[in-house]
Order: sequence, then structure tokens, then C-alpha cells
Amino acid sequence: MSEKLTDWSNEPTVYDLKSDFTLAQTFHDEQEARIHHWRDVINVEGSSKPLKREGHSSVQPMVVRRQAEWRYSALTEPFLNSDRIFRVLPRTFEDEAAAKQNELLLNYQFDTKLNKVKFIDDVVRTTVNDGTCIIRTGWERITKLVEKEVPVYEYYEDSTPEYVQALQQAQAMGEQDPRGFEEQVPEEVKQAVQYLNETGIPARAILAGSQVVEEEVVLSNQPVAEIINNANVYLDPTCNGDINKAMFIIISFETSKAELVKQGRYKNLDKVDWDNAGPVADGFHETKTDDSFRFKDTPRKKVVAYEYWGFYDVDGNDELTPIVATWIGDVMIRLEENPYPDERLPFVFIPYLPIVRSAYGEPDAALLEDNQRIIGAVTRGMIDLLGKSANGQQGLAKGMLDTVNQRRFEAGDNYQFNPGFNPLQSYIEHKYPEIPQTAFLFLQAQNQEAEALTGIKSFSNGISGDTYGQVAAGIKGALDSASKREMAILRRIAKGISEVGEKFIAMNAEFLSDKEVVRVTNKQYIPINREDLKGNFDLKVDIATAEIDNAKAQDLGFMLQTIGPNLDPILTTTILAEIADLKRMPALAEKLRQWKPQPDPAQEQMKQLQLQEQQLKNQKLQSEIALNQAKAQDVQTDTQATAMDMQQELDGTKHMRDMEKQQAQARANQNLEVTKALLKTRKPDESFPDVKAAVGYNLYSRALG
Repeated sequence: MSEKLTDWSNEPTVYDLKSDFTLAQTFHDEQEARIHHWRDVINVEGSSKPLKREGHSSVQPMVVRRQAEWRYSALTEPFLNSDRIFRVLPRTFEDEAAAKQNELLLNYQFDTKLNKVKFIDDVVRTTVNDGTCIIRTGWERITKLVEKEVPVYEYYEDSTPEYVQALQQAQAMGEQDPRGFEEQVPEEVKQAVQYLNETGIPARAILAGSQVVEEEVVLSNQPVAEIINNANVYLDPTCNGDINKAMFIIISFETSKAELVKQGRYKNLDKVDWDNAGPVADGFHETKTDDSFRFKDTPRKKVVAYEYWGFYDVDGNDELTPIVATWIGDVMIRLEENPYPDERLPFVFIPYLPIVRSAYGEPDAALLEDNQRIIGAVTRGMIDLLGKSANGQQGLAKGMLDTVNQRRFEAGDNYQFNPGFNPLQSYIEHKYPEIPQTAFLFLQAQNQEAEALTGIKSFSNGISGDTYGQVAAGIKGALDSASKREMAILRRIAKGISEVGEKFIAMNAEFLSDKEVVRVTNKQYIPINREDLKGNFDLKVDIATAEIDNAKAQDLGFMLQTIGPNLDPILTTTILAEIADLKRMPALAEKLRQWKPQPDPAQEQMKQLQLQEQQLKNQKLQSEIALNQAKAQDVQTDTQATAMDMQQELDGTKHMRDMEKQQAQARANQNLEVTKALLKTRKPDESFPDVKAAVGYNLYSRALG
């Protein structure tokens, strides 16, 4: 009896989980029967292999396999022709830094931690052959404890300006170039910077000694992706084709006691019956292990374990909790909550040809089975027709040649035949019979139909656009139709790989140490909201191809050419950095991002002189404007005066004023003459010369007094 593994109030038993396994078996067996039949068709095995009959051909052309071989390279090349499978794009500007960092991590892990070529090949071939590829994601962490001698430091405060400045420079280097800081800066300075970051106090780190500590060394800490045999996967049949709605997925796998002990997460291993839990004795697990070969020692002996990923009411409060459980036979060896941060089932289903309301897909074998059988039957008939003929055999009428002439005939010399025999009628040379043209036309029609069903053009008869018209546009239409069909399949595979990448991103944020992230990306890990990781993820993962990246680089280059040299240098370097990223030049891209234009003293002085010149020009312009305004005011005043004069001229006012001026002038002249006459010195007996003078005198006298 296995012990209780958790503190859950409603802990599930092996029997509870096996009941789900039993209910899913019917659905599983039906799907597995279809997959086995499709494998027989593509490999010409089992029921798809013609029966052997004496004297008859048993040849069967592998039409489905031929179509699949054309499909493999077309689907793997978009993933393998680039050293960067993933292109992580931010949905908002706030996620740009996190997107770039996760892109570096993902592509690094796929290039170095996984066998990328084998993984992509296996994904494509499994999808094409079985109609569905099931990928299980996980995290592998292998550590060991070692004793290590580490230094011990003492810290002494030092606030001198020179030391504080040097310490701040080292601190800035640690933020801007963490990898260079880790590799180039002395250990004492690192400790001082760490002390400054923790306490805010500048201090010197002095080596005081050393001590031996037990340290955990990480041998492997990385995400893993495994392609699982469809026969060993049991899916919740109520999910209606959406695995995100599945309540459970159960897989069976082969392991050993040594492997389980090494991982350190399994319990109750002493209660497992290691002798009667092998792959052959299990009955449900599909294996290629030959029962004739079995390890005798218990640590290496292979057994079948079942792993349950799903949701269960562990507390009895009608709320489901994501869990993982593992059992061997009737012994539960693992039971805990789902350890992955997204709390989802760690599986990705990739269908080849989707089936409505099903998580599984169909391969090309489901479409081409009849065509393969017909092509095989016609081919075997043609082979039997030729094989039963005595091609090349010669027949002579008995008595046509005597012994001597028969030897000459067989030696190729001239010979004489007996009278009464016509060599044209007495000699027969057997030949293959003519195969009817209808057989060739029928084979050609079947091959064309197979290519039309799959959208694959094997080019056995050249590129033809007869269906769309025998013109260049027709050929283009034929190729476009094939490429669209292929692109639809590629898009589904790319979506599956993208889901794997999203799970890797979530696990990286949870399980990777900051030191490992710095070593890969040269930056501290940019935190991502855990709530976003659970479903409202702000990062979008796309599949990158060389063609797409080149097109983007050309667009950015054309943008620079269109704008010209007047663009701000910072924006220019930003665009150039993006082009460098697309051209797989990360070092150049980082240098461009860090580059800042340095001012040239001569140019700066020239700018100052140009500024002064412009200021003087502005002052001159302002003075000219003021002068022009004054002149305009004078002109306006003169204009108003001229207009007033004209008005006075017209209404007679000016004439009256002139008359008044003349009259006033006349009176003034008259008064002047009178005054002169009065003031003139006269003799006592001299009188005024005339009456007018007398009158003037009187007026003058009156005016005086």
C-alpha cells in the first residue's frame, strides 16, 4: 500500500485516476487503429501489402510515400534555413525589451539545448505520416552537491571622492554590460559593488580568508520538448477537439528505477513490483523493446509508468486544481500540483489535415489510399503481362536445317535450309507484347489525381497548368494553388512550434537563474507579470524565415533611402540596428544601439558662428522692417493730407481760405503803409497827403488807444 503523498483533503488514488484512463481507452483505440492503418498505407505493410501469388507480381508502388518525400523538405526548410526560428514581437511598446531578450533566449535554447534539425524533422515526419504530432514540453534540472572553498570578505567604508567615482563607474558597467562586468572586473570590486547595491554605503572589500561550503552545481537547467508516440497518449474525449478544454491527458513511458531515483521527485519506489511492470507485460503501452532482451539487474530494468496531467478537486470544495500524478502498476510514485507557471497541460497537438471537432488530424494516406491501390493493380498487371512472355527466345521449324547448317546458323554464319521450308514462316523470335496505351493513360490519370488531392507536384511530367489554361498564367495558377495548400499546412505546424515557444518563455521566467540569462543575453532578466504568463500573454511568437527577414531589411533600407541624409542620426542608427538584427549581426546591432553621435569642435564652432550670423541677420531684418513701417506711416500721412486737400478743393473750402488769406494780407499791407506814413517825420505845417491817409491815421490812433 503506497503512503499518502500530499496534505490534500481529497487526494486522488490510483484507482480514481485509472478510471479516467479506462474511459478514454475506447476513443484512443479507435484513433490508434486509424493511425496504424495510415502507417500501413504509407509503408505498404499489413493490409496494404499485396498478397503473394505463385507466378504473379506482388509489386506495390509507394505513391503515398513518394508524395510524403516531396512534402518533408518543403515543410522543414522554412524552419531550418535560418538560425533564428523564433521572432518574438511585443504587443505593446512596454514589452519591447522583454521581447528581444526572450527572442535571444528561445533561439539560443533551440540551437544549443535541443537538436533542432532532428526535432524539426521528427515533427514534420510525424505530422505528415500519422496526421498528428503530439509534443510534450517540460523542464530538465539536474544538479549535484559539491564542497567548494569560497573567499570571505570584510567591508570597510570609504567615502573618498575618487573611490566613490570608481565604484559608481563599476556599478554602471554592471548594469550596462553585465557579462563584461562578470568576466573582467576583479572579485574585490564585484563584492564592493554588491555591498553598495545592498546597503547604499561605499566600502572596500578586503579578503579576510576562506571557508568550505556545500554548493549545488547545476549540470542541466533547460526546457525540453519530446515527440510522443500517438499510441501512448490518452486524451480526454470530452474536450471536443480543444486540448485547452481537456480535463486530463495521460501518457505512458518507459523508465527504470535508476532514472527515477536520479530525478529525485518520486516516492514509494520500494513498493513497486519491478519484475512484472515491463513493457511487454503491460498490454497497453506500445513499445519496440524486444522481450527477449531484458536487463537482469533491477536499477536498469525497464518498466512502464503512467503520467496523469489534468485537473482534480483536491480540497473537496468543487474547485479544480491542476495536478500531475505518476503511477507504476498500482503504486502512486508522484502526486503534486502542476509545477509549470502557465498551469496548463504541457502538450501541443499539431494536426496535418484538421478534422472538425477533433484534436487529431489526417495524413495524405487518408486521401491517396485508393489511388495507391489502383496504381499498384495496374502496375502489377503490366508486369505480369511482360513477365509471362518468352522475350528473346528463338524457334525453328523441325527439319528446316540439317546438323551442319544449324551449327552455322547458331554461329552467325551463312547457312542453307532444306527445300520446302520458308525461313520467314519457319523461324520465330519471341518479343514482349505491346502494353495497351489505355494502361499508361490510366496510370497517368491516377498520378495526376493523387497530385491534385495533395497539392504536391512531383514534376514527373513537367509543370503543367492545363487545368487553368495552357498559358503562363495557368502555370502560375497551378503553382499558386500548390503553394497555398502547402502554406496552410506549414501555418498549422508553425502554430504548434509557436505554442512550444510560448511554454518555453513561461518556464524560462520561472526556472532560469538570472546568471544564466545574463550569460546568454548580456542583460538582467526583464520581469514579466505572472498573470500575463497564465493566458493574457503580451508577447507574440512568430516563425521567422530568411525570405521574410530579407524583405523587412529591404523595406527598412528603402525607407532610409527615401528619407535621405536629413534624418536625425539617432533614428538612422535605430533603423540600421534593426537591419543588422535581420541580417544576423547582433554585435553590430548592439554597437549601433549604444552609439551616440560625438560633437565635432569645429562643427560646433561653425554652428555658433552660423547662429550669430543668423541673429545679426534677424536684427537687420527687424530694423529694416521698422524703417519700412515708419516710411509707410509717412506715406500714409501724406496720402491723407493730399486727400484732404483734394476734398477742400472740390467743396470750395480751400478757395475761401485763399480769399481770406488774400484779404488778410491786403489789410495787413494797408495797415503797414498807414503805419509807415504815420511814423514818417513831418514838418509841423505838413498835413496828410490825402483822405485815405487821414482815415488810416484815425484807425491807427483808435487802435492805440
